[in-house]
Amino acid sequence: MNNCIVVIPTYNEIENIDAIIRKVFSLNHPFDVLIIDDGSPDGTAGIVKDLMKEFQGNLHLVERKGKLGLGTAYIHGFKWALERGYEYIFEMDADFSHPPEDLIRLYKACAIDGHDAAIGSRYITGVNVVNWPINRVLMSYFAGYYVRMITGMQIMDPTAGFICYTAKVLRTINLDNIRFIGYAFQIEMKFNSWKYGFSIVEVPIIFTDRTKGASKMSRGIFKEAILGVISLKVNSFFKTYIPKP
Repeated sequence: MNNCIVVIPTYNEIENIDAIIRKVFSLNHPFDVLIIDDGSPDGTAGIVKDLMKEFQGNLHLVERKGKLGLGTAYIHGFKWALERGYEYIFEMDADFSHPPEDLIRLYKACAIDGHDAAIGSRYITGVNVVNWPINRVLMSYFAGYYVRMITGMQIMDPTAGFICYTAKVLRTINLDNIRFIGYAFQIEMKFNSWKYGFSIVEVPIIFTDRTKGASKMSRGIFKEAILGVISLKVNSFFKTYIPKP
């Protein structure tokens, strides 16, 4: 078994799923892949089942009934991976907005350079975003500024969804207490990792907006992030962050 697994949540990604899975398995470092599909009516899960015959033992599928949210999909995937002994657990979108080849750079940042978590960052070396409208870029960039101002953690891309976590980070964070499901989920995970004193590094990537399928962004997700950051900071005053041995 590989010690690396890429968790990819899906909902109606039939246009991307075959290509993204094949791309990950084509890399010159071994990664397993876990797809968490939220009952996609377009047949995404069916494509994955067919590919599981080709990539037997390395491609895995969890099917959930209904659209339950990005955060809960990742939490389910994290627990699944920890139960099976994976050491490096990755988050990645199915739509090629996160360059699959950069999985290797995130892995090396943790496995070789010794960091506990590595973030594929759009903003650590400027604004590295392709094909986003300017209002989306500004919203994302200033959301990062807002998070830094409220929380105090100096992460340039706190809403990033392209990440490698080591198993010790995910074992230390109480995953059952992670409450948010959208952008706020990404912030909450990084905030907890930072508060527990883990080493977090940002690795520059070029983020390219999807060319196939539909974005899952909504006003509700953005609102959750704005209000969630304040509650994270307030609740942290009443919590003790002591890393497990």
